[in-house]
Formats: sequence, structure tokens, C-alpha cells
Amino acid sequence: MLKKEKVKAEIENLPEEFSIDELVDRLILVEKVEKGILQSEQGEVIPDAELEKEMEKWFK
Repeated sequence: MLKKEKVKAEIENLPEEFSIDELVDRLILVEKVEKGILQSEQGEVIPDAELEKEMEKWFK
């Protein structure tokens, strides 16, 4: 979940004119990045060897 101060900061980084879609896209990206950082800090990661096996499946 995002905090107001983070949303305000992202709005400040947008150009003077922007669409609602651009704002929503940016907020979704920020939320996903923050979630990923939290998961990483909590040790919820995939080991490199397992990741490489998964990636091999994607490119077959």
C-alpha cells in the first residue's frame, strides 16, 4: 500500500500536464517496486539457480 507522501512525491515528478492513465501507471509501478523491495528485505527471493531453471523454460 502506498503512503500519501509517496503519492505526492510522484505527482510532483510528473510533467505539468498528464493523463489519469499516466498517473495510475506510475503509481502501480511504484507500488510494485516497493512491494519487491519489501519482499527482498524479508528474504522472500528465488535463488539464482532456481531462477535460471525457470528462465530456461521461458525461452524454449
